[in-house]
Amino acid sequence: MTSTPGADGGFAEAELSEDGFLGGRLRIVQPRAGYRAATDPVLLAAACAATPGAAVLELGCGAGVASLCLGARVPGVALTGLELQPAYAGLARRNAAMNGSPLEVLEGDVSALPGALRARHFDHVILNPPWYPAGGGTPARDAGRETGLREATPLSVWIDAATRRLRPGGWLVAIQLAERLPDLLAACDGRLGSIDLLPLAPRAGRPAGRILLRARKGGRGAFRMLAPFILHAGSGHDGGQGSGHTDAAEAILREGAPLAWAPRSSALKVSATFGGSNGGDGA
Repeated sequence: MTSTPGADGGFAEAELSEDGFLGGRLRIVQPRAGYRAATDPVLLAAACAATPGAAVLELGCGAGVASLCLGARVPGVALTGLELQPAYAGLARRNAAMNGSPLEVLEGDVSALPGALRARHFDHVILNPPWYPAGGGTPARDAGRETGLREATPLSVWIDAATRRLRPGGWLVAIQLAERLPDLLAACDGRLGSIDLLPLAPRAGRPAGRILLRARKGGRGAFRMLAPFILHAGSGHDGGQGSGHTDAAEAILREGAPLAWAPRSSALKVSATFGGSNGGDGA
């Protein structure tokens, strides 16, 4: 079913739910039948090693969950989100106001950034691009969900836009399906280095379904494939016993803990535990 616009061009109230994130610290309004945030934006926020005062841009911010989770963990971070769909941009603004966050939400296309955004650079750019390539598969019945899940803009364009908006030494962090890893790595050209890849496995011994990738603009460190981050405890064949999240995943998803990457000698300062400015449209 396609969502019905409300009087303001957004969603009708009956089409929305209010959901808790980070153990209820955040209250998020999102569509019942459209594109809904789950664990991915929370993991994306946890993987961003921003510090107070840092400028962070989220490309494709949807209802604002990743940016708001990051803001809940890091006080004083300057948050900007870009969203293609006006109705979802409206939800992001509403959620920011409801949670007392100064998140700035801009409307626009990753392939043609608004002029005001092209004049700014950021310490971190985070993104959760659409999972599926254009063509093939069965389209989602809801147009907003289809836009959020299937590419209209190639993944390489998302990575290029993110790279251009980074300051030298800034970090890009992306979450994506594991099957899109070849496309993701191909998009990381010579402007990006010190690439870390973290597989996200549903359980120990299972193949990773999603991946987190971070890369540094101008980084010269070697590529690193890190040990998988395990999301759920138990085997999944025990009748429900031990089938909850691992302690590390629970700390991120309910308590808002950071997912700390194994440190590099040349990396920006990050937590040692596991788990924008003016300027032109630079490279």
